Amino acid sequence: MFLCIVTIAYSPEWSSDYIKRKVREIQQSNGKLGITQTISLKYPTVKLDTIPQKELNDAFSRIITDIKPDIVFLPQNGDLNKDHRIVYEAALVASRLFSAVIKKILAYETLSKTEWGRSLSPFKPDVYFVITGYLELKNKAMSVFKSELKSAPHPRSLDLIAALAEKRGSEAGIKYAEAFMLIREII
Repeated sequence: MFLCIVTIAYSPEWSSDYIKRKVREIQQSNGKLGITQTISLKYPTVKLDTIPQKELNDAFSRIITDIKPDIVFLPQNGDLNKDHRIVYEAALVASRLFSAVIKKILAYETLSKTEWGRSLSPFKPDVYFVITGYLELKNKAMSVFKSELKSAPHPRSLDLIAALAEKRGSEAGIKYAEAFMLIREII
């Protein structure tokens, strides 16, 4: 399983302690989830709109060429976070060239980003992954992200992550689920 991290925090906007902690958190979470390879593009966080679109498209094309993924997961194109919308667009542009390789493209919701972007483009899930046996693992992986976790009622609290899994599960008639929007599927 591969993970692509598109942006990184940088000084002076973020402290060196925060930047180092974030790297450790990613490594610890990846270990818990079984991520075998992490690719970091190292573009500046909250500044993707300063990067030429072709550069981003080409970066994603190189990753797809190297990894040849069957499934690609992207942030939802209506997220409040502009970097997420730019990643969505660039990855879709790159993906169109690899129709024979990529069998499915799914957009995911990002807590505290997707729900705040509803007016841009609502998240309308139509694919559900059963996570009933994995919710505890998901919470353990998320619990290492001290830099991202918040206290309830914030959407990125462990309680509300579990509540969303239960809500998404109820939509699919199961106990716990993660929801996605199908962008494209080749059967």
